[in-house]
Amino acid sequence: MAGRIPQTFIDELIARADIVEIVGSRVPLKKAGREYKACCPFHDEKTASFWVSPDKQFYHCFGCGAHGTALGFLMQFEQLPFPEAVEELAGRLGLEVPHEGGNAPAQRGQEELTDLLGRVAGFYQECLQSNPRARAYLQGRGLEGATLERFRIGYAPDAWNEVLRRFGATEAARKALQSTGLIIERETPRPGSEPFYDRFRDRIMFPIRDPRGRVLGFGGRVLDGGEPKYLNSPETELFHKGHELYGLHEIRLARTSLQRLLFVEGYMDVVRLHQAGVAYAAATLGTATTPEHLRRAFRLVSEVVFAFDGDRAGRAAAWRALQNALPEAREGRELRFLFLPDGEDPDSLVGREGRAAFEARLATALPLSEYLIAQLRDQADVSHADGRARFVALARPLLAKVPQGVYLELLRGRVAEEIGLNSERLRELLEDTSDPGYAAPAHDARGGADSPRGMNAERAARARRSGGSSGRRSILTQAIQLLLHFPAVAATLTPAACATLETISEQEIAGIGTLRELLAAMRAHPARSTAQWLEEWRERPEARRLGELFSEATLLDAAQARTELAGLVEGLIEQVRVGRGARRYDELLARVNARTASAAELQEFQQLLKDG
Repeated sequence: MAGRIPQTFIDELIARADIVEIVGSRVPLKKAGREYKACCPFHDEKTASFWVSPDKQFYHCFGCGAHGTALGFLMQFEQLPFPEAVEELAGRLGLEVPHEGGNAPAQRGQEELTDLLGRVAGFYQECLQSNPRARAYLQGRGLEGATLERFRIGYAPDAWNEVLRRFGATEAARKALQSTGLIIERETPRPGSEPFYDRFRDRIMFPIRDPRGRVLGFGGRVLDGGEPKYLNSPETELFHKGHELYGLHEIRLARTSLQRLLFVEGYMDVVRLHQAGVAYAAATLGTATTPEHLRRAFRLVSEVVFAFDGDRAGRAAAWRALQNALPEAREGRELRFLFLPDGEDPDSLVGREGRAAFEARLATALPLSEYLIAQLRDQADVSHADGRARFVALARPLLAKVPQGVYLELLRGRVAEEIGLNSERLRELLEDTSDPGYAAPAHDARGGADSPRGMNAERAARARRSGGSSGRRSILTQAIQLLLHFPAVAATLTPAACATLETISEQEIAGIGTLRELLAAMRAHPARSTAQWLEEWRERPEARRLGELFSEATLLDAAQARTELAGLVEGLIEQVRVGRGARRYDELLARVNARTASAAELQEFQQLLKDG
């Protein structure tokens, strides 16, 4: 596959793109002072809350929170994965996308293979038109002609070498067919006989396309009760089951206001749902949902709903999906599980009850947290101590998969609630096994920056005041937001202040690493814009929050920002100093009370009392 796109090229794209032109070609914009506004294309509204800033090269909706660069807009509006969005924007600017590792021949080879697969898909479509049995089958399944055309559904003839005969005239052509999985080499060919045969025979054919519409592989379904019911293309240079989602191209073409993705299990489910107007359904390709599937989905939406058959197999698939989804569960994302009545699947259900009734069921879908609790409850009786201990034992490896953050804390709290245990106590019990890297914040109730005691109260108040802002937002957040608006001021911070920030741990100030990394990067590359930084950080957990902070207006100018940054950093340093002093005071007080303090420690304690 193609190598990684260099960050320098992405920087060039962001620098050369005109976000007003990119957005304006798809959304009617109106000039509003120095910016442009419109009704948001990502949610329904009557009053314009969608703003595009040519100065920031950034868009933001104050209604639904959508925001990003020109690349981000293409990804969200066109439902394009990142590489395809880069290609789209580069093509608009007349640039060729480079890839690390010198991959031009490989790219040409891939284009030839996707062209071959597209021609084979066209052949299958022609075969469907000439086969009454296949057409009757699809009509019996409730599919309309327009739907067949939209999904390029076809039919593989009941023959051993029709694709081979039509598309394998040369040795190179046969190698191409074999590399795409369309033909298979016989294990023991007879002398003088054809050594290859077609993989797909007498099957309804579903082309699997990337979001740009290029065919990567096929799924074939039998017309009768034969086995296997579905046959997919094998893993190839182009096609990776753990990455691709059937229906993403059609979702892009629907141009709906995309709020969620609905994951279903089969091709027919996707096709029938789209035909009914549920144009946000996608399917995994004969494999369990993978983290990569979810990462692709969450680049487009913040909510994913899994729909499973209500039988035992469906519930087993749902449990596998949950376990694979846990590493991608975090604040800002919503994962839910919908179970259909026994004997029903999305295909049959939407055909019988229609779009409105089917979508009404989505409101009943269980959040991931509640589905997890329900499954654990089925395996452990929490009415007695032994069952509660088993409940925790079952939960431990699952919680260990969830990334650190607010969502993990809330999920721990939900588990604690279920077994009647204090949330903090449960976390302590889990730390040594499920969460070895976790350390409790140093500034807790025993003293520190956020809850000082005794002699440190006034010093803590001074630390808060020295940050230069009296708002509810933390000093750290203010500093990060200031850097996003004025990247160049990072270079004005003194080396001494930067060195002191390096001594502060995440336990003392959660998120300090983000500030340090931004400062170091912006000092090293002062000419880069914030839009370029945000693109580089796109896949990181902090990216969404950074985009939100950058979207907010500021009343400062560059000169004021320089003074403000120095004050904020001074406030952070003072905040940590106060916290460290409070903890040292408590340590010394404990030793004095226990009469184990040394002479030096007694002297230090008396000095702290005097300073307080």
